[in-house]
Amino acid sequence: MKHHFKGFIKELIPVLLGVLIALWINNWNEARKDRKYINDFYTSLKKELRDTNNEITKKTPYQQVLVDSLDFYSDNETMTLLEVIEKAGGINGPFIRLNYWNALSNSKIELIAYDKLSILADIEEGNELLKYKRNKLVDFVYSNLTEKGKKEKVILKIMMLELMNTQKEVQKDILKILKE
Repeated sequence: MKHHFKGFIKELIPVLLGVLIALWINNWNEARKDRKYINDFYTSLKKELRDTNNEITKKTPYQQVLVDSLDFYSDNETMTLLEVIEKAGGINGPFIRLNYWNALSNSKIELIAYDKLSILADIEEGNELLKYKRNKLVDFVYSNLTEKGKKEKVILKIMMLELMNTQKEVQKDILKILKE
């Protein structure tokens, strides 16, 4: 009986070692694939965020022109809201692209360090807030296109400034990711 047990152990040890080595190799390979995936993800995400940052930077002066025009024409009771918007060159707003973040957040989110995850979540939240504010702004504009009063011009100016402030906060978070 003892002899069979010793024989069993002698046969079991190489099998266990083989299984453990195979598991270690598999884990190492998975970790290597995950590192490559995350590196590729960050490369693509940073390009997307650079493009978004550039778009925010490019559109902000046009938004400021609208704010200044609304301020300048606020007391002019002959100009409609639409005319002021047209004089200013329209309502310009950047779109925040988060395609890579959305793809990762639905699959391998556990691979991202918490500090980066927190910033990306803030960017996504800011983007949702921007969408909400843009929708409210557009609804307000469409409802008041023919209005000539100071009140509507001041309200639109405030809405634009709020939108621009939110963009600025999102841009700060984008720059945190880009600086890494």
